[in-house]
Amino acid sequence: MTQTVKPRARALGLPFTGRTGPFNAITDVEGIAVGFQTIVEETPRPGRKLPVRTGVTAILPHAESETPVPVYAGIHRFNGNGEMTGTHWIEDGGTFLGPVMITNTHAVGITHHATIRWMLERYASTYEIGDFLWLMPVVAETYDGVLSDINAMPVTEADARAALNNLSFGPVAEGNCGGGTGMITYGFKGGTGTASRIVSFGDRDYTIGTLVQANHGQRDWLTVCGVPVGKHIKDNTPQSQLQERGSIIVVIATDLPLAPHQLKRLARRAAIGIGRNGTPGGNNSGDIFLAFSTANPQLMAHRAPLMLGLGMVNDEYLDPIYQAAVESVEEAVVNAMLAAEDSGGTPHDRFRIDAIRHDELVAVMQRYGRFGETQTSA
Repeated sequence: MTQTVKPRARALGLPFTGRTGPFNAITDVEGIAVGFQTIVEETPRPGRKLPVRTGVTAILPHAESETPVPVYAGIHRFNGNGEMTGTHWIEDGGTFLGPVMITNTHAVGITHHATIRWMLERYASTYEIGDFLWLMPVVAETYDGVLSDINAMPVTEADARAALNNLSFGPVAEGNCGGGTGMITYGFKGGTGTASRIVSFGDRDYTIGTLVQANHGQRDWLTVCGVPVGKHIKDNTPQSQLQERGSIIVVIATDLPLAPHQLKRLARRAAIGIGRNGTPGGNNSGDIFLAFSTANPQLMAHRAPLMLGLGMVNDEYLDPIYQAAVESVEEAVVNAMLAAEDSGGTPHDRFRIDAIRHDELVAVMQRYGRFGETQTSA
């Protein structure tokens, strides 16, 4: 499927602030690669009634490494109506090993299975006879059952492995792609979005990159750069009246050396980022956030020395990092919506979910004097 490339938030003229990396994406953090497998079948499968619009997103830190590299991490559950695997060990051990995968609610198991098999094959030389290793990749989900036949469980092991085999550095696709293919955001078509920020410490720049799978909110909540857009682009269509039934997964990556407790605090700031777009964190929403650092690369624990070294930023200097994370999450959600394409509306569908119209959004922003302002951005 060929997807039209639409202007992102900054190119459209929305007044987001802060300096971005060259791609304004999570891949601005060195060593991170992102891959997608998108599944779109507009005609229902035999014996089924609904089309399939779903997929898998893969994020791999230290993607260039020939051996798996644990990363320090922290998680936060803002509203827990959802799933992210491996979080108990992230809470206790402060690390995870391998890819972060995002898919739909009913595909967590097959994606987890496929990811382990992929890791065993990719890192085969690492797992020598006698190594009693267990693998626990991170797999998260949001619900795409409004636009896709989620109960057909269309995601296969091959699909999850395809996302991992499609990993690449550089610009990241947004909107209707990967795990975000069938997602809805504030009553508009949503999906995958990404953004980044550069923060200077001393004589060095560090990067905070965010990727979201946005499937949350309802129309009247939508706020863009402080403007109550959803109250002005509301009509009597079914999609405009949809109540909160979704979730959002936020992944925040950085090359700044942070300890697990600091990354947990960083993950918590994603709640402020999504809150800027209007959501209060609805009861039916799984708002689950992961933050990790590619700094302090370590050997796998069973091969590491007795004493480990850990560099970390003084907590007193973290406020600019928190600000950068909040801003990048806010912008990533809007980027997801701006990139999305209309979906549904066939004779087989229950709903048609339209993407937000750029001209309508611009008109509302201009009405509030919040369009085309000078930005300090890349």
